[in-house]
Amino acid sequence: MNPIWLPASLLGGLLQAWRTALQQRLRAELSISGAGLVRYLYGLPFALGFAAIWLTIQGMSIPAFSTAFLGFTIAGAVTQMVGTIFLIMAFGHRGFVVGTAFSKTEAVQAALVTALFLGERLPLLAWIGIVAGVAGVLTLALAGRGVSVREIWRALGQPAALCGLGAGSMFALAAIAVKLATAELEDVDLIGSALVTLVVVMAIQTGLHLAWVVVRDRDTFRAVFRQWRTSSQVGLLSALGSACWYIGFAAAPAALVRIVGQVEVIFTIGFAHFYLREPVRWHEIVGLLLVVGGVVMALFATF
Repeated sequence: MNPIWLPASLLGGLLQAWRTALQQRLRAELSISGAGLVRYLYGLPFALGFAAIWLTIQGMSIPAFSTAFLGFTIAGAVTQMVGTIFLIMAFGHRGFVVGTAFSKTEAVQAALVTALFLGERLPLLAWIGIVAGVAGVLTLALAGRGVSVREIWRALGQPAALCGLGAGSMFALAAIAVKLATAELEDVDLIGSALVTLVVVMAIQTGLHLAWVVVRDRDTFRAVFRQWRTSSQVGLLSALGSACWYIGFAAAPAALVRIVGQVEVIFTIGFAHFYLREPVRWHEIVGLLLVVGGVVMALFATF
């Protein structure tokens, strides 16, 4: 495992939290579809710039795209978009908090899939860390809403929970597809393969989402360009964050990258307390301790 995966995962979590905060500002002006489109449409030029700069510095040319590479990038792009759709569907059902929380089981699902089908073996301590981290996220998402363990169990068969689990599955598959895609590129280093893969995936997502908006939601299409200042910031953070995630996926097991990346919730809650002066609640302390404990255990398992 290349050690670059750790700082990449931590920085990816920070940038994702920052991007999400900016996207909330856009929600007052754009639809959900529009807020999602800016991630790809405005992020793609930055991703192209990052890849071009890195390849130029390293003296590398654009690698050849094999059929397998294109297949994995299409799978990664589509599964990530489908996961986002599932997450939005969870919002439309009663009990959407449960659905959103279950989408955070992505790390466990990624670990199971890679263990079963790709032969990736994680130490027992890493598995304990992954479970602890997911438990921490569930505590943060559910305990503050007065949702009991019994209610969570009862909600498993409800549409919101099923959509949440579906979202987690799609995000896990997207991470694995990206990892496999980076491994298919030759004559570039690890960072170069991650950045080139990012460009191709974002181009596919931009084309698909843009086609949908142009055909079905032209008002959103025009609004996206009116909000170009904030949208450009979201695009930059999206490209930076995704570049970090992709580098992490190329360098280490997807499950480890995702569990360490869950420090995103720590950054988000820290922002709420230190800048918005919101009080600390008991479930947040418990949840944060579980997330931090899970990250620490996952890290110790890799050394």
